[in-house]
Amino acid sequence: MAGLLILGLGFLPALRGDLQQAKAEPNLEKRSKLALENADRALKDARAAYARGDFKQTETLVGEVQDSVVLAEDSLRETGKNPRKSPKWFKRAEIETRDLLRKMESFREEMSVVDRPMLEKATAKIQQVHDDLLLGVMEGKPK
Repeated sequence: MAGLLILGLGFLPALRGDLQQAKAEPNLEKRSKLALENADRALKDARAAYARGDFKQTETLVGEVQDSVVLAEDSLRETGKNPRKSPKWFKRAEIETRDLLRKMESFREEMSVVDRPMLEKATAKIQQVHDDLLLGVMEGKPK
């Protein structure tokens, strides 16, 4: 069991490097997708770190979740596309951020009340990004 735990810990740095890989992606829409995939992996790793009692690592990974979501939003904004006319990537990002929010809430419920504040900043930012994406897709014609 200890060998598996050590083996599993060896993969954490490799996963954290995925945000750099996403930043290197020249296609902005694919960059957004890679960033959101990284956010999901970072959240899973944060839950595992919290279960191990590694609160510093948990906080770092929660920050990575937030950074990944911000990268995804910025990448979609940089495309210059109207989310209403080309909704594919924007809607995908909206759905994935909504799913992340649900997972964050579930993680929050599993945490001790004392530890919950470490999720507040990231959750608020993900909620804001989700709301902006949803508004972009649902917004009508400019007046």
